[in-house]
Amino acid sequence: MNVRIVFTTAKGETVEAEGAAGIPLLEVAQAAGMPLEGTCEGQMACSTCHVIVDPDWFDRLPPASEEEEDMLDLAAGIARTSRLSCQIVLADGMDGLAVRIPPESNDMSRF
Repeated sequence: MNVRIVFTTAKGETVEAEGAAGIPLLEVAQAAGMPLEGTCEGQMACSTCHVIVDPDWFDRLPPASEEEEDMLDLAAGIARTSRLSCQIVLADGMDGLAVRIPPESNDMSRF
């Protein structure tokens, strides 16, 4: 089953994308052209895939691990509902998940 994700860009534009259950949100974001670098390729060694989860969705996601919380401490533009998109694995109950791309996000591999 595909899961629909609603991204809000740093400029306030809405981009909808879909991904299969079982894959990380980071993969869907990158495929949709979001500026999330994911330098460490999901190993939780960076914070370049930081997203801000819509408050309506935040408590419905599995909680962040202590390691993820530690990496979020290094992220620019942190918010109460910040998460690393590499650590959010899509599941059937996440259809319509809404996340915002922080203004500080840059994918340096695009330059």
